[in-house]
Amino acid sequence: MSPTEPVGHGARLTVDLSAIAENWRRLGARAPGTPCAAVVKADAYGCGLAAVAPALWRAGCRTFFVAHLAEGVAARQAVPEATIYVLNGLPPGGADAFLRDDLRPVLGSHDELDAWAQASGGARPAALHVDTGMNRLGLSVPEALALRADPRIRAAGIDLVMSHLVSAELPEDPVNARQIRDFSAARAAFPEIPASLANSSGIFLGTTTHHDLLRPGYALFGGNPTPGRPNPMRPVVRLEAEIVQVRDVAAGTGAGYNHRWVAPGPRRLATLSLGYADGYPRAASGRGHALVGGVACPILGLISMDLIILDVTEAPDARRGATAVLIGDALDVDSVGRAAGTIGYEILTGLGSRYVRTYVE
Repeated sequence: MSPTEPVGHGARLTVDLSAIAENWRRLGARAPGTPCAAVVKADAYGCGLAAVAPALWRAGCRTFFVAHLAEGVAARQAVPEATIYVLNGLPPGGADAFLRDDLRPVLGSHDELDAWAQASGGARPAALHVDTGMNRLGLSVPEALALRADPRIRAAGIDLVMSHLVSAELPEDPVNARQIRDFSAARAAFPEIPASLANSSGIFLGTTTHHDLLRPGYALFGGNPTPGRPNPMRPVVRLEAEIVQVRDVAAGTGAGYNHRWVAPGPRRLATLSLGYADGYPRAASGRGHALVGGVACPILGLISMDLIILDVTEAPDARRGATAVLIGDALDVDSVGRAAGTIGYEILTGLGSRYVRTYVE
């Protein structure tokens, strides 16, 4: 782009595909000999499925998980030869679409099991979801155990038995031990079928969660799977915005909607071309920060749809056209989430489509 060519947006989102691939390798290395899949639902956690899935495929990943049928179709286009599971199950009347794109539903009820067995006749695989404590989706452990010799398991082509951990990021939570125990019992009912339990944080709980397939998601994209300890993952996302205006204000001057912030003294303010319409959470108003020349600058007042105001009084590099970092360097996705009263998952999956996006490898 030439210096005189206008930019399409004042904010830039950079996604490091090499970091995603490296994170996948690091996670897999924690369970040598156990295949490592990738959860790429929600447009690869906001990072862009069309770019992320092929990068993971090039790194050696062969199995992918998405949430919905439409995501499965998009994943099939991105990685045509991959094994793709759809976590939210088989919707009524959806079997033909799954068969057409060679997608594997994660079956979590008798109705789904019956429908898939009838539609596929055992010729196309699916996973069986056993609920060990989340109480969202899946057959209960007693229901799963009752299927031990049920011909529908073969008729539905079940090639994976899986469950989902409730509190894997909290290693001392006793629910982890209960789920590991219950899943081991369910898995023993189907000794010839591979099993999967470990999500990102679950991988760090030890070998009792690893089974036959790791299933990381958040950690692939730079989120910390071990809260309270140093993050073993490489950062993936960098969000930067351009300062579009700088002004000096006197004591008593209000800024932003409803003047939720009033200058306690003479201050210098900078406005960024970025707002909640871009996915930066409004809940970070008055709580979050951006980095300008490495200086942490508080977000002032209410975040607008398209603009954010910073206090840049202590940032000598703040000027029109300068860059402010909103995710990156000392501001990782987890800390940004905490500042907004939420979690890094929501920050990533909320990343908007208006940014100038750049992928690096």
